[in-house]
Amino acid sequence: MSNSILTKENIILNTTVGSKDEAIRLTGSVLVSRGYVEADYIEKMLEREELTSTYMGNFVAIPHGTEDSKQYVKESGISFIQVPEGVDFGAGNIVKLLIGIAGKNNEHLDILSNIAIVCSEEENIEKLVNAQTAEEVLAIFEGVN
Repeated sequence: MSNSILTKENIILNTTVGSKDEAIRLTGSVLVSRGYVEADYIEKMLEREELTSTYMGNFVAIPHGTEDSKQYVKESGISFIQVPEGVDFGAGNIVKLLIGIAGKNNEHLDILSNIAIVCSEEENIEKLVNAQTAEEVLAIFEGVN
């Protein structure tokens, strides 16, 4: 995964959030503050969640914008939020890792496939949930090519 898409500045570890909406807003706010998307993208992430949950199983959610949110994406980027205590995403689904995605053109598909590979290994999920440093998180993602 290219270094500019996920950097240690895009990673927030050991945080707590009170709700699914708060979790998605935080995930989106990192993308905004790092210059990947315009602020309106966060509303599109919340809209997308209303349509279908972005919960993927294994404590992972991948919030991203709706189809019509591409106009708010400046460049492809990822935010990574670790919530060790978990946040309820509804239907009994607890999320401990939020991976926010903004994809320019069709780059989000490549980004998603990389994330899917990492997150398909339960061992990786456990390492990500327990990671103490941004470098640990980056090392797990950089192991995928």
